[in-house]
Amino acid sequence: MARSSHLGRCHIHVGVILDMDSPVGEMAQQCMTMAISDSKLYFQVSSGRFSISVLFTLTHSSHTMWTAELLENEQVDALIGPQTSEEAEFLAELGDRVPIISFSASSPFLSTDKNPNFIRMTTNDNAQVVPIAAPVQEFGWSELVIIHEDSSYGNGIIPDLLLALEEANARVVHRTVIPPQARDIYVEVQLYKLMALSANIFIVHMSVSLASRFFLKVNELGMMSAGYGWIVTDGIVNKLAVMDQSALDSMQGVIGIRPYIPPSKRLHNFSLKWTNSFSTNQHHQIPEVNVYCLWAYDTVWALATAAHHPSPTTSIEKNDAANKFAHLTAISTRPTGSNLGRTILRVKFTGLSGEIQLKNGQLQQPLAFEIVNVFGRVKRIGFWTQFNGITTGLNRSTVAVQSPSVREMGSIGWPGSSLAIPKVQRIIPKADKRLRIGVPIKVGFKELVGMELDPVTNATMVTGFCIDVFKAAIDMLPYEVKFDFIPFTNSNILMAASYYDDLIYQVYRQQYDAAVGDITIIANRSLYVDFTIPFTETGVAMIVPIETSRSTNMWIFIQPLTVELWLVIGTFFVFTGCVLWTIEHNDNDEFKGPLAQQIGIAIWYSFSTLVFAQREKLISNLSKEVVIVWLFVVLILTSSYTANLSSMLTVHQLQYMPKDESIGFPFNSPADQTFLINLPFRKHSFYPLKKAEDYANALRDGSQKGGVSAIIDEIPYVKLFLSKYSAQYTMVEPSHYSTKGFGFAFPKGSPLVPDISAAIAKMREEGTLYLISQNWFQNHSLYANQDSETKVARLDLYSFRGLFLITGITSSVAAIASCKYMKKESTTSHQHEVADKPVEEKFSPVSDIPSRRTDLKH
Repeated sequence: MARSSHLGRCHIHVGVILDMDSPVGEMAQQCMTMAISDSKLYFQVSSGRFSISVLFTLTHSSHTMWTAELLENEQVDALIGPQTSEEAEFLAELGDRVPIISFSASSPFLSTDKNPNFIRMTTNDNAQVVPIAAPVQEFGWSELVIIHEDSSYGNGIIPDLLLALEEANARVVHRTVIPPQARDIYVEVQLYKLMALSANIFIVHMSVSLASRFFLKVNELGMMSAGYGWIVTDGIVNKLAVMDQSALDSMQGVIGIRPYIPPSKRLHNFSLKWTNSFSTNQHHQIPEVNVYCLWAYDTVWALATAAHHPSPTTSIEKNDAANKFAHLTAISTRPTGSNLGRTILRVKFTGLSGEIQLKNGQLQQPLAFEIVNVFGRVKRIGFWTQFNGITTGLNRSTVAVQSPSVREMGSIGWPGSSLAIPKVQRIIPKADKRLRIGVPIKVGFKELVGMELDPVTNATMVTGFCIDVFKAAIDMLPYEVKFDFIPFTNSNILMAASYYDDLIYQVYRQQYDAAVGDITIIANRSLYVDFTIPFTETGVAMIVPIETSRSTNMWIFIQPLTVELWLVIGTFFVFTGCVLWTIEHNDNDEFKGPLAQQIGIAIWYSFSTLVFAQREKLISNLSKEVVIVWLFVVLILTSSYTANLSSMLTVHQLQYMPKDESIGFPFNSPADQTFLINLPFRKHSFYPLKKAEDYANALRDGSQKGGVSAIIDEIPYVKLFLSKYSAQYTMVEPSHYSTKGFGFAFPKGSPLVPDISAAIAKMREEGTLYLISQNWFQNHSLYANQDSETKVARLDLYSFRGLFLITGITSSVAAIASCKYMKKESTTSHQHEVADKPVEEKFSPVSDIPSRRTDLKH
């Protein structure tokens, strides 16, 4: 069948897949029928221009057969539906043949990347995660439980919802998953488990059919009473109007969100027409128009709009396959459907639900969501916008116009007819339950964790610094926690390098309720358990021998200063001598003589200031000022040099360790080969180091005798070792490697983790941790800082640049002033000589006049 080059002049066949047994399906059919009628009048299209086939579906198999029949026999150009995400995911595979447009399938698992012709005329469920988290944060709910349906629709939102709640400082302590077809007894059992956890704040995300049965059970078990808080997603809120009254009565006090539909004249006219249509049919109750009905209307309008856009000439050929199920793979790609799909993606108009514009194959996120409260009726209590967050009012441009605080809304009805915002009840273990605490067995370093036999009861007692910290933290909790320490005694892995990892794995398998001891927090273990904050100093360190002998380096006397500083000092000695010679050599006889003598005097005088041995007398005040400043500089330089040299000669030096030496690390250390692969040493050796004595023996033997030149371990172990061997060994902390310290391990999501972490932080602030460490390590506290830096830094030019600047300016100014003075003296002397010479010549003929006068007088 040939078609014209303009879609607006051809017949558009659209298949519609609806569940007519559901209220939403029935309403959607009515809305689409109204949309067809309105679009024909708007676009002035003759009757029959659109041919819509309505398909009644209940099962997946019927979807397959009827979809194939629509595609093959009816030659449809597009499919509208199905209603649920599971059905849409199944049929989306046909999207490479014709556009499949769904106005209600919202699961994020439906990817438009995999199915480019799948068009979502509804919002993605992920669009509501931030609006859901906003009231959670506003109400101050720091812990909550998520209850969701075990389906594509129910599971799709969870990853992004968890991230949004985390950013809102809310922790999901438990998740309950309920199958869509679960029986009431199953739902009841899950609710009893939540009651046992003392949980009172919940987020519910499930289909409306399951939600109706779920909330009936919630109300029946008394979980819809004062003190509880319930938030539901838009999939439930959008269908509250079609729920049974009994289910709606059981949801009194629930908070929910839904996309905000801005009012418009067109929407108002549609509502009047909708009411009139049902009044004509003499319905007992006129159903309320919901957003799915509006999206269904806008879907048909988008098809009508796309049909009037230009598109290339296309043709359809019929495929006569015998098996209906084979039609799904036998139907070839329909060019008309592809062109129509691309045109729909470019459509932009104002529909009943607001601005219709598709982005990435789906309806763009609404600019605002409504926050509603089920309390007698469904009432709006506020808004959430992308730019303003929670607010109590909007203008026509969805801009906040009132206070952005949901607490100021007032009249929020909570479960049990309460008007007070529910407070979070910490989900804690029951007092009658005793926690099984796994404890590692240690041969050495029993100050951290050790086993002792009670001489009175003959019972095994667990002791040590880690144990005391755990007990102190438990005592600070606002509730009682009973526990028993159980040594981890699996003989097959006791000496294995993975001993601590196996202990963590037992916590992950819930063989233990927690693990307490010298357990290092590392990334791999955090995948299986939750750690508290560390209660010891973090990081690793290297134990190296120290030598107390004095240095035998014959050039050590030049090491206190850098080469650059030595050169500058020598330069200024010569410069100062030259300045003094410039000032003094004209008037001071001690600075006169042959050239070699003058140079020697200048250099000698400058260098003699080092020991204040200068004998030459200075005449000029300028030179005296230069010397005064220079002597001050020399005094500072000599004092600094003497102090630094003394430190180099007397401080203990780290033993030199070339790269071909071996280093060792003990078993069970997190500082494994992967962690240390970049260390600049030839050999990474693992030794059965269990006790401090083993450390000392290995270091004493050294690399030449089968031992090690250094040992790398965590700082708590290193400091315990140094508390006994601090005279022979010292600690060096590598700058590029670190661990997170010791922490207590709990199963994922354990409510004890934040409480014990807070207790540890408080103990650190109050000094309790330090006191506990002092009790176990009297000679060497785990929290005392050790100065491991034994190398004395050389003095450089940067430290003395001010001194050289002062003496340089003083000498330069003095030299310039002296030169100007000598130049002035020379000019004056020359003028006198010139003036005196003519006078002598003038009076030379009568030079004997005085004698003549004398003769006359006689």
